[in-house]
Amino acid sequence: MNTQEVANKLVQLCREGKNEEAINELYHDRIVSREPQGSHMELTEGKKAVLGKTQEWLNSVEEIHSSTISDPIVGDNFFSCIMDIDATYKQHGRMPMSEVCVYEVNDGKIVSDQFFYKTS
Repeated sequence: MNTQEVANKLVQLCREGKNEEAINELYHDRIVSREPQGSHMELTEGKKAVLGKTQEWLNSVEEIHSSTISDPIVGDNFFSCIMDIDATYKQHGRMPMSEVCVYEVNDGKIVSDQFFYKTS
């Protein structure tokens, strides 16, 4: 798959709520995932660890009120999209959030992702 195809597939699976399937199908085994500096799980390496990070996040959520993901914007072997989520968290209450997500694709797999959002 080229970058546009990977981007389209990731967006499709996320819109269907199939985040784990997206990771299993599209992420490289040695994925490097970055969250904002100082945030929990700032750097996560490896597909198994990223799956664990995703599961930990899901376990922290009490209810998802809404979530959207924009169409991807592709340039060379990178793509980005905006993810918006309004969720109630077990420990923090209801928190709407918007993040910019940037992905790098190599040989048909996502080799890195980085997420930009307010941490306060």
